[in-house]
Amino acid sequence: MNWFSSFFGKREEDVAQDVTAPADVVLAPPPSVETRDRPLPRFRGTAADQLRSGTRLHDRIRLQLRQAFTPARPIMNPAMLAGRTDLLRTMIRAIEDQYLHVILFGPRGIGKTSLLHVLCGIAQESRYVVRYISCGERTSFDGLFRSVMADVPLLFHANYDPTAAEIEEGLSFADLLDDRPVTVDRASDILGKVAGTRLLIVLDEFDRAGDADFRRSVAELIKNVSDRGSRVQLVIAGVAQNLTEIVEHVPSIRRNILGLRVPNMTPDDIAELISNGQQASGMTFTPKALQLISLAALGLPYLASLVGQHAGFAALDRQSTTIDHTDVDRGIGQVLDHLDLRIAPDVRQRMEQALRAGQEHLLGRLAQVALANSFRLPSDEIDRELNNLRPGNPANTAEALAALKDQYRLLTAVSDDPTGALSFVDDGVPLYLWVRLMHGHSRGNRAG
Repeated sequence: MNWFSSFFGKREEDVAQDVTAPADVVLAPPPSVETRDRPLPRFRGTAADQLRSGTRLHDRIRLQLRQAFTPARPIMNPAMLAGRTDLLRTMIRAIEDQYLHVILFGPRGIGKTSLLHVLCGIAQESRYVVRYISCGERTSFDGLFRSVMADVPLLFHANYDPTAAEIEEGLSFADLLDDRPVTVDRASDILGKVAGTRLLIVLDEFDRAGDADFRRSVAELIKNVSDRGSRVQLVIAGVAQNLTEIVEHVPSIRRNILGLRVPNMTPDDIAELISNGQQASGMTFTPKALQLISLAALGLPYLASLVGQHAGFAALDRQSTTIDHTDVDRGIGQVLDHLDLRIAPDVRQRMEQALRAGQEHLLGRLAQVALANSFRLPSDEIDRELNNLRPGNPANTAEALAALKDQYRLLTAVSDDPTGALSFVDDGVPLYLWVRLMHGHSRGNRAG
C-alpha cells in the first residue's frame, strides 16, 4: 500500500429545558424560523427543485451538485452515462440485429439500472413500445404480464384493422384477457400477435423475485416468443455472478439470449463520470482530487458518485467551488458514516471484534479484492493477498483466514463454486472496510 503514502505525501443542542408554565400564563407562540435567535435550517429549494429568490450562488451550485451526482438514484439522462458506451452498443445490436433477449448481471452499485433506463429512452426514440418493471418478492407472472399488456395499444395487434371500433376506443392487449390467470402459453399466444412495432419488456431487480415458478415462467416465455418469431424481446437485469443464478433453465434458452456481465469501470471511465458531474454541477475538481476519487472508487460508479457528491458538499461548506483532495478526504469520512449504517448490527459487532483483534489490514485487503471481483473472493486472489501480507508463513495465513470464516463469521463459501471462492456475508462489509482503510491512511498521512 505504498501508493497511499506517496499520494498523500504530495502538497497540493441547545438543551431545551421542559418548563411548565403557570396555569394563568398564556404562552407566546414559538419564534418563526426568521425571528428566533438561532434560525432553524431550511431547505434551499422547493419540492420542484426550484430555488428561492435571493438564493446564494453556492446554494444554487449545491442544487446542481445533487443533480450531477446521484448515488441514490439511477442515471436517467443519457448525457450523464459514463464508460458504458460499448456495452450499450452491444445491447442495442443484440436486440435490433440479432433478435436476442439480453440478460445483464453483476454486483450491486455497478450501474445496471442506469444502463436499463438509458436503453429504454433510446428504444422509445426509435418507437419501440417499452415497459420497464422493477421486480419484487411478490411479483407474479399473472400480475406482471397484465400490466405489460395494458401498455400495448390494440392498434399493434395483427388481427385488428387500424380503423376498427376497438382501436378508436383506445383498448389495449389487456382487454383481450379474461379473469383466468395469465399462463405462459396464453401470454405467448397474445404477444405473438404484436405487429407494426416491437415490444421491449425490461425486468429489473430480477434477483428479488423469490418465486421460482415466476422465474421459470419467464424463461419459458423467452423460449416461446423466440420460437414463434414474435416481435417481443425481454431485457432482464439482476444481482448475480452468472446466468444460472438469475434465470432458470439457461441451457434450453441459451441460443435465444445474450448474457452480459457489467464490469467494474476503468480509471478512464471514472474520470468521465467525474467530468460529467463537473460540467453539470459547475464545480471544478483538482487533478489530485480526481486521482483520489478514482483510487477510492475501485471501478464502482456508485462509490465514485457518492464520494464525488460528498466531496462537493465539503468544498461548498468552506465556500469554494473548487474541490481539492482535502475535500475528497472529508467526503470519504462522510461516506464512511453512511456505509456504517447499512451493515446489520450483528455483522457490525463481529466486524468490530475482528478489527480490534488486529485484522484491520487483512480485512481491508480482502475487501479490495472483493470489490474488484464483483464482491467475490477468488481462491487464487486470496492466496496471493495472504502471501503478500505474511510471506513464507502459510500456517499463519490459513489461521487468519479460518478466524474470519469460523470465529468472526465474516466470510462464507460461495455456493456451487468448485474453485473454493469466498464472499463477505454482507455486501456492505467490503464497501465499509475499503472506505475505512482509505480514510485511515489519509488521516495517518495528514497526521504525519
